[in-house]
Amino acid sequence: MLTLEQIHAAKRRISSYIYETPIIRLNGLDHLLGCHVYIKAENMQKTNSFKLRGALNKMLAMPFEQLEQGVVAASSGNHGKGVAYAAKLLNSKATIVLPDSAPSVKVDGIRALGAEVVQCKLAERHVVTEKLSRDYGYFNIHPYDDYDIMAGQGTAGLEIVAQLPDVDTIVVPMGGGGLISGMATAVKSIAPHINIIGVEPAVVSRYSKSLEAGERLLLPEQKSLADALRTLQPGERNFPIVQQLVDKVVSVDEALIQRGMKTLLSEGKIIAEPSSSIGIGAALQGSLPIRKNEKVCFLISGGNVGLETLI
Repeated sequence: MLTLEQIHAAKRRISSYIYETPIIRLNGLDHLLGCHVYIKAENMQKTNSFKLRGALNKMLAMPFEQLEQGVVAASSGNHGKGVAYAAKLLNSKATIVLPDSAPSVKVDGIRALGAEVVQCKLAERHVVTEKLSRDYGYFNIHPYDDYDIMAGQGTAGLEIVAQLPDVDTIVVPMGGGGLISGMATAVKSIAPHINIIGVEPAVVSRYSKSLEAGERLLLPEQKSLADALRTLQPGERNFPIVQQLVDKVVSVDEALIQRGMKTLLSEGKIIAEPSSSIGIGAALQGSLPIRKNEKVCFLISGGNVGLETLI
């Protein structure tokens, strides 16, 4: 179980190491998205992603002896950058396992923090990570299927409720489910009337399909512009939290993910990676159950994107 107390403990643990990112009112997007538009700008977080919250919470809670052995993490990029940053801060050695399709901006960012990078096929990330953990004694820091990770991500939910107490709906990108599990637990524990909507790529709609089936389905690997949201199966600990607390999960087409990113850039003047623009894409697609007078906060999960993707 994940509790509000664990999320408050995470906030106390990590608050001196992270930014409390701003909520920004984007009036210029109201007419396009059909609501009062706010964003939680985690693209402006240290390491340019919310993932630092969970990585720091996990590693600050670990015994010194484990950190001394080194850590390993499977990642699409942002979790790896968070772990690499935390490892550097705590004088630990980090090895990050990335898919060979990871954008170079993420690979370079991780290497710049002093971590070792190992690349493999997307579907093999966790197998390679577990082997490195066994062979070298590294502690495996899972990107989403871990209550400490979820608690760290949930601190963004505590901030939103404090910064924008009259928010009606929060829209959250979904991969394995670490962010939305933490967010939903934090927000629903404090203000159960706030709607939590998850958004995922239609080509890897692992939560939509699993929720419909009533069990965790493993989907085949697919390409998506949303490189951070290509996890093929919901997390074991995350799935029941999503079942219980998330009001709706929406699938977004690839063309709309791209439109979401370009709309944020051209109309909102916000640089965000495709995976974090997916909520804007869902609104442009007309898939969100929102009304014109609602205050809707879109969590912009990351900004690790190269210029070649934005143009």
